[in-house]
Amino acid sequence: MKEILKINKITKIYKNKFKALDELSLNINEGEIFALLGPNGAGKSTLINTVCGILNFDDGNISVNEYDIIKDYRKARSLIGIVPQELNLEAFETVWNNVNYSRGLYGKSPNYQYIEELLKELSLWDKKDNKLRELSGGMKRRVLIAKALSHEPKVLFLDEPTASVDVELRKDMWKVIQKLKEKNVTIILTTHYIEEAEEIADRVGIINNGKIILVDEKKKLIQKLGQKILKIELSESIKSIPNALESFKLQLNNEKNILTYTYDTKGKNTGITSLLSEIKSLGLQLKDISTEQSSLESIFLNLVKESENEFARA
Repeated sequence: MKEILKINKITKIYKNKFKALDELSLNINEGEIFALLGPNGAGKSTLINTVCGILNFDDGNISVNEYDIIKDYRKARSLIGIVPQELNLEAFETVWNNVNYSRGLYGKSPNYQYIEELLKELSLWDKKDNKLRELSGGMKRRVLIAKALSHEPKVLFLDEPTASVDVELRKDMWKVIQKLKEKNVTIILTTHYIEEAEEIADRVGIINNGKIILVDEKKKLIQKLGQKILKIELSESIKSIPNALESFKLQLNNEKNILTYTYDTKGKNTGITSLLSEIKSLGLQLKDISTEQSSLESIFLNLVKESENEFARA
């Protein structure tokens, strides 16, 4: 698999001595959707702005499709599109003029057919003559994507693409991103919505304190690091969890008829056999048993917590 973006030991230190990126390395595969997760201040936006040439960096090197972003700035930059968090658009300009103008900024000759197809794909064609100030927040977000794609980049950065967008529009945006992937556009997105990464990403990277603390395929990450949840539904409600079951750290639902047991899938002994045996010895009747895999959100929170503890000890 070809690596289209290579980030090698990048360090970025601001004037106030804050180290935003700390010898960060990351490789992105061509045609994948890569979700970059991290708490506020972790370095997500700094990393994107550094790759896109908006910010300088102090050490390391970055290449896009083998073009160094400093030595081959024009070639590297022409391969990158960025959709920022902020909705900074020319309020009194039309959608059509705005997107075509963006293409020209990259030195690309006019291609009205491409722009027409792009606006149709993003459900913007019927808005092409509207001024940007007349559009909703969701439509403005689509215009930002159109502007970022106007010069036909190979790599697209989406910095919080569905921020301040309602759930329905968010799912529409996911469909747009999937269509771009089908065209072999490499997509790197930052997001606060864990379900966004869980829904559309191929791989997930977690950043904290300017370092990548983990990168893996989404499915493998959940499988390797996730905990499983065992839900035991009882035939009859109970007043409280019996003392004999205290060691299993169970939770009881509001209806007091479902016991929830969380266990580590990597552990040699899950404790399930002992738990079920103990429940049987207490004379409790089982109605149903089911398991659930833990979400990406719980994994993310655990990893960030571990990273914070290591950072504090350093």
